[in-house]
Parts: sequence; C-alpha cells; structure tokens
Amino acid sequence: MTQEVATTLTAKQLQHLIEAAIFSAAKPLSVTQLLETVLADTSVTREQAKQALSELQRDYRSRGIELVKLASGYRFQTRPELAKQLNKVRQNSAPKYSRALLETLALIAYQQPITRGEIETVRGVSVSSQSIRTLTERGWIKVVGHKEVPGRPALLATTKGFLDYFGLASLSELPKLSDETALQALLVGTSSRQNKELVNE
Repeated sequence: MTQEVATTLTAKQLQHLIEAAIFSAAKPLSVTQLLETVLADTSVTREQAKQALSELQRDYRSRGIELVKLASGYRFQTRPELAKQLNKVRQNSAPKYSRALLETLALIAYQQPITRGEIETVRGVSVSSQSIRTLTERGWIKVVGHKEVPGRPALLATTKGFLDYFGLASLSELPKLSDETALQALLVGTSSRQNKELVNE
C-alpha cells in the first residue's frame, strides 16, 4: 500500500482492515502488532488504530461475536452467554482437563508465585509432574524464579496465554474469592471460554 493510498484510507476502510487482520490471526493482536504488520505501509497513527478498535467493539456489542481486549491484544470470540448452545458444536473437540490439573492451575492463579510444594500442602495430595508439564506446554504457567529456601524450589506463575484463554485482560479480573474456592471461581464459565476459540476454527 502506497503513502498516497494510505492518506485516502477512510475510517471504514481502516476498520475493515483491522477487523480482517484480527479475524484471520491465530493469536490476539496488539495495537503495536497491527501497526507493524497490516498497517505498516500506511500513515495510520496509534490513536487512529485505537479509535477504529473502539468503534469495532461498539459495532459488535449486539452480535453473537464480540471483540475483546486481552492481555496480549485483541481477538474475536463468541459471547459467554451462548456457551451452553455452542457446547453442542464443540463437545467432541473441546479439550478435557482433570479436576486435579484445574485445582493446580487455580492455586497458581490465585496464590502466585507459588511452589509445587506449597500447592501440595494446600491440596493435601502430591502434584503430578504431568499436570505441571501439561500446564506449561499449554502456555498457561511458567517458572518466574526460585524461592530462597533449602533446595530453591521453582516459583510458578500464570502467563499472558492463561489470561487470553480465560478471557482476562489482567489478573485483577479473576473472580473474587468470597465463599467460593479458587477452583470453583476459576471454573465458572470454563466451557464458555473454550467456545471463544470457535471463531478462529
């Protein structure tokens, strides 16, 4: 795209380009990524891109698909309130996770950074290496350091990938813990969050 074309790019054309880019991307796209890729040869500013994203979010408010801002950027996903119906479409492809794995993930999410030993103390049972491996391979947790105690055990914390999958922009958006357990709070709407991947399939 030449500079001349870029200067004649209308607000609607900009929205269409950003919309198509986010829809076709395998992962969320940030404003910076948009500016460095599909908008690289245009004169579109960061503020103009943000404005176009805001207008797209507004346009999608009344639809079955929404544009959301996550930790890593923007993505399209199906609305959580449609999860029950959409589960009928995904029931054979949605990944299944064990209760033990989800309990481990919940404890890491709410008490991070935390060691494997501390997780085992809370749960009262040992944490399998497979659970830690699965969570790591899924891109949901990572080692962020080591606790300064004998043995220097690894400290585990969640990643941006975890936030993206569960539809969160930051850890502050985790469900508040009142009378619920960490597991119950984390599992609320898990199936609906899995449905958010429908858009890109």
